[in-house]
Amino acid sequence: MTTKSRLLLIVTFMLLGLTTATIINISLNFREFSINSAVEKSKLAANIVKDGLTSHMVNGIMDKRQYFLNQISSNNNVEFLRLVRADSVVKQYGPGLNEETLRDAIDKEVLRTGKTIKKITENPENIILRITIPYKATTNNNSPNCLNCHDVKKGDTLGAISMEFDISHMRNSGMMTILKILGINLLFIVVVLILMNYYVAPYMKLFSNMQEGVKKAYSGDFTHNFSSSVGGDAKKVVNQMNSLFGKMQETFGDIKYNLATFIPQGGMSSTDPLQEAKTIINELSDIYKFKKTIELDASKDAVYSRVVDILKIKYNLDRFSLYEVNNTQHNRKPIYTHNGDSICLEYVDEDSTQCRAHRTKTDVISSEFINLCQSCKANNLHYICISFTINSEYSLVLSISTEDSDELNRIQTQIASIKNYLEAAKPVIESRILMDKLRDTSLRDGMTGLYNRRFLEEIIDKIMSQADRNKETYSVMMLDVDFFKMVNDTYGHDVGDKVIVALSKILKESIREADLAIRYGGEEFVVMLNNATDEGTMKIAKNIHSAFGALSFDVGNSETLKKTISIGIAKFPTDGDTIWKCIKYADTALYEAKNTGRNKIVEFKAEMFKSGEEF
Repeated sequence: MTTKSRLLLIVTFMLLGLTTATIINISLNFREFSINSAVEKSKLAANIVKDGLTSHMVNGIMDKRQYFLNQISSNNNVEFLRLVRADSVVKQYGPGLNEETLRDAIDKEVLRTGKTIKKITENPENIILRITIPYKATTNNNSPNCLNCHDVKKGDTLGAISMEFDISHMRNSGMMTILKILGINLLFIVVVLILMNYYVAPYMKLFSNMQEGVKKAYSGDFTHNFSSSVGGDAKKVVNQMNSLFGKMQETFGDIKYNLATFIPQGGMSSTDPLQEAKTIINELSDIYKFKKTIELDASKDAVYSRVVDILKIKYNLDRFSLYEVNNTQHNRKPIYTHNGDSICLEYVDEDSTQCRAHRTKTDVISSEFINLCQSCKANNLHYICISFTINSEYSLVLSISTEDSDELNRIQTQIASIKNYLEAAKPVIESRILMDKLRDTSLRDGMTGLYNRRFLEEIIDKIMSQADRNKETYSVMMLDVDFFKMVNDTYGHDVGDKVIVALSKILKESIREADLAIRYGGEEFVVMLNNATDEGTMKIAKNIHSAFGALSFDVGNSETLKKTISIGIAKFPTDGDTIWKCIKYADTALYEAKNTGRNKIVEFKAEMFKSGEEF
C-alpha cells in the first residue's frame, strides 16, 4: 500500500469514527428528549385531572367524573388513563367507578411509596411510556385542604393516576433526523477525500521522489534529480535539494581532506573515499579506546602518563614537555620533560603568564616569526607550543621541539589530532581534579583550613620514608590553648572558635611551605618543621607563643579576653626513631608544661617518662 493510500484510509476511518460518535450522541440525546417530553406532558395531565376531580368533589358531582376523564384522555393523545384509589379512600368512599382500585404491581408500589414510576416498553413497531403519578393530601393555602373531605393525614397518598403514551412518532422523527445527518456526513467525507487526493497527491509524489534520491545517496550516488509539480515552499525545497546533491557529488572526493584532522599522518594516499572513511573510523576508534582506558585510571597522574605514552608511541614525539598550569595561582608544574630539560626559561614555571601559548590561548609555531616566544631558551631549535584548557582553574601546555624543519612540518599536521586526544582526556582529567579536591577537603579541618588528624595518619608513613631516604629531620611541636574549656563554658563556642581560628592563622604565618601545621583535635595542634635547627625551632615556637599571647578577643559587653598556649617540643630522630614517637614525646612535653604552670615552652627530655612508660 502506498503512502497516499494509507493517508486516505486513515483520514476516512477518522471521519467515519467522528460521524459514528456524532450519530450515537444525537440518538441518545433525542431519545432522552422524547421521554422527558412525554413525562412532562403526563405531569401536566395529572395536575389537570387532580384539579378537575377536586372541583367535582367540591361541587358534589363526583359521579360525573368519567366524562371529564375521557375528555382529558382524548385531548392529550393518551392511550389510556385510569385512577387508582388508596385503601383509605376506598374505605371512606367505596371502590369508585370501574373499580378504581389496584390493577398491577406498579399501582401498588406507587401507593406504597408515594413516588412516581415510569416504564418504557419498546419494540420494533412502537414505544409506549407508562407513567403512574401519586396524589397526596395537601393543606396549602394555594391548594384545597384535602383533610376537609378525607380521613387522612397531610402527605398521605390518596390515590394515583396511570397513563400510557405512544411516543413512536418521536422515534420516527429522530430516525429521519439521524439519516439526514448521516447523509450530510458521508457527503462531507467524500468531498474531503476528493480534495485530499487532489491536493496531497503531488506532495506524495514528491515524497516518493525524495525517498528514491535518499536511497541512491546511501550508496554514494548523488546524481538524482528531484522534481515536483508543486510550487511555493515545496518548489524551493526541491531546488535546494538539487543544489545540495550537486555540490555533494562534486565535492565528495574532497571530503577526506576536510577530515584530515582525524588521520594520523595527515596525508591522503588513496582516492577511494570509503578507504579514507575507514582510516578515519580507525582513528576515532583509537580515541574511543583511549578514553575508555583512562576513565578507569585512578588518578590524574595516571591519565597524564597515558597522554605522554600517546605522544611518544602514536605520534613518535621525542623531545617534548607537558605542563599543568594553575590558572588561579598563575604557575605551572612539569608533568613530563625530555631528559628533565625544558626549552622554557626558569621563571615561566613561577609565572605562567610568561608562556605565550598559555597567555594567548593559541598555538605558537616558531616558523611563523623570528624569536616568536621570548620566554624560550631553545637555540637553533624549531618548536611548537600548544595550550589546552581543562577548566577555569587548570590548563595544559604541550611544548614540542626539534632540530629538523621537516619534522616540524610533520608535527604541525598532527596538532589537530593531538588535540582530539586531549579533548577526549579533558572530562576525565577534570573529574580527577574534582576528586583530588574532594579528598583534600576531607583531609582538612573545615573551620581553620589546616590539615586534620586523618591527613597526618595517611601521610606519616610517606614522610617517614622520605625522611629516611633524604636524611631529613623534623621538629615536632604539640600546642594546646590553656584553659580552653573555660572559654567555651564562660563565653560560648563562638568565642572559642575565634580563639582556634586565630591560633591557626598564626601557625600558617609562622611556618614555611615545607612545614606542616595540623589541627590534631579540639584545641590541640601539631606543627612539624622540616630540617629545622634547635635554635630555629625554638625561635618559631617563641614567635607563635608571643604572637598568640598578644591577641585580644572581643567577648561582648565591651570585654576582651586574652589567652595563652603551652607548647611541647620533640625532635626526630634525636628523641625518637619514628615521627609517631616524637608526636607522643611532644605531647609528654606539653603535659609537663601544663603541670608546671602552663603558658610556657617545654622541650622533651627522657626523664619526663616515669619508669615503664616509654613509648
